Amino acid sequence: MVDVYKTIEKPSQETLFKEKGSKFLGFTFPISSEEDVKSILENLKKQHHTANHFCYAYQLGFLEKRFRVSDDGEPSNSAGMPIYGQIQAFDVTNILVVSVRYFGGTKLGVGGLMSAYKTSAQLALETSEIVEKTVNEQFKISFSYEVMNKVSRILKQYDVDVTHQKLEISCEYTISVRKKDALKVFEIFSEMYPITIEKLES
Repeated sequence: MVDVYKTIEKPSQETLFKEKGSKFLGFTFPISSEEDVKSILENLKKQHHTANHFCYAYQLGFLEKRFRVSDDGEPSNSAGMPIYGQIQAFDVTNILVVSVRYFGGTKLGVGGLMSAYKTSAQLALETSEIVEKTVNEQFKISFSYEVMNKVSRILKQYDVDVTHQKLEISCEYTISVRKKDALKVFEIFSEMYPITIEKLES
């Protein structure tokens, strides 16, 4: 089972690519929803209000990926798709790549535009810090204090993260388990008394 994906945790540095007087500024941003895309584009448009085009591509999701591209007024498929091609080449997700163009007075033609937007996206991705993450499932486990050591031993064995804890006479953990181990961990805790486990919607 593939439960690892590549993404970025912080925006890249701005990159610059010049072609026949036109300037292409490249950016990458980590995103978790379509709403993130809207607010990032609004901010970029405020910062670069004299630019001519804000072309972009983004991809979201792990096992089922969804993407969108925008040529923002450039000829059809001359900008968004070459940018998306670089997202695929770098094999990253939960990412937005934007290329902001300042027109330099010389038309580049569709081939020239495709090459320029591809290069702009490539430069932005090359300056990004790409990290590997795991696809995790969340569970809530409830147990009495006397079985704490037993619980801790299993969590350590499967390298499980405790993301939230409530320690009283009865204890409650929210845990994040790698997808490949999720069923096994669920089964172990399901069979242990007096422990209850439930899956949380991610």
